[in-house]
Amino acid sequence: MSKVKVAIIGCGGIANGKHMPSLAKVKDAEIVAFCDVIVEKAEQAKEKFGNAESKVYADFKELLKDSSIDVVHVCTPNDSHSYISIAAMEAGKHVLCEKPMAKTAAEAREMLAASKRTGKKLSIGYNNRYRPDSQFLKGLCEAGEFGEIYFAKAHAIRRRAVPTWGVFLDEEKQGGGPLIDIGTHALDLALWMMDNYKPKAVLGRAFHKLSSRENAANAWGPWDPKEFTVEDSAFAMITMENGATIILESSWALNSLEVDEAKVSLSGTEGGADMKDGLRLNGEKNSRLFTTKVDLSAGGVAFYEGQTESDADLEARLWIDAVLNDKELTVKPEQALVVSEILEAIYESSRTGEAVYFNN
Repeated sequence: MSKVKVAIIGCGGIANGKHMPSLAKVKDAEIVAFCDVIVEKAEQAKEKFGNAESKVYADFKELLKDSSIDVVHVCTPNDSHSYISIAAMEAGKHVLCEKPMAKTAAEAREMLAASKRTGKKLSIGYNNRYRPDSQFLKGLCEAGEFGEIYFAKAHAIRRRAVPTWGVFLDEEKQGGGPLIDIGTHALDLALWMMDNYKPKAVLGRAFHKLSSRENAANAWGPWDPKEFTVEDSAFAMITMENGATIILESSWALNSLEVDEAKVSLSGTEGGADMKDGLRLNGEKNSRLFTTKVDLSAGGVAFYEGQTESDADLEARLWIDAVLNDKELTVKPEQALVVSEILEAIYESSRTGEAVYFNN
């Protein structure tokens, strides 16, 4: 194929803020179709990112009948990720689905099965893996710089930044709040850095402590307590089969000044690292402790042909390259499935008050 023909299903915030602007910069990609249940949104997307020949749809099933489309980006609410992605793969399209992989782990497993059954590529939009600090830190992990990483913290804390638009507050549509929305990014980073996808047990708790407040201070204006049906914060301890432990913290609203989002802290036998104040490395040399702050301002993996790329731009370029040249995916569906399984276990643990054990 000369150019990868891409369709966007769901022309809302994440499509306009990440997917379409980044795809527009990929020389080997062309957005040829736009779909949204609110057809005006699809028409606006075509106006901005398409051309005269681009097609607009209100029904994704009609879009999938177009045999010329190679790739579909699924940018819809969580409860529709699985059936749209599966239908797209069965229609012969490769799929990049926004995170989380699905609303439930069972749906995520069905997506993985569909990818294997159809032979179509499936990746999930964990774009924080593509940041310069993430890429550099992953390289150190792979080189064994930290030895055995046996403890990590996954940080996704906002003090007051509850998304009050769309369906973010709707548990039926989304499956949860900050845990499944931003906690999923931090957990993905931790598992990826550790290269450990074998959870043993989870003990977690989700809270609804601030969501009932009227006229609450919030970055995007007060929320409606009647619509706030998801948790406002959630925390968990995750133990892996080899004994490694991850502490996961997530919130949209929390009385805390320790605010970090999509960051990790790692502790290994030979050293450690964190993203709390830039990228910092720590360890011991010549019987002395050291701390080093990594300068990511010039050079490095996130720089391409002399130009800097955002995480979203790098994600789009590498994804299209993987489709066009049949290369290995940066985010594999098997990895994203484990993230979904752990998130679901945290919610279950919170409901029951008991630890959840995995049968791997």
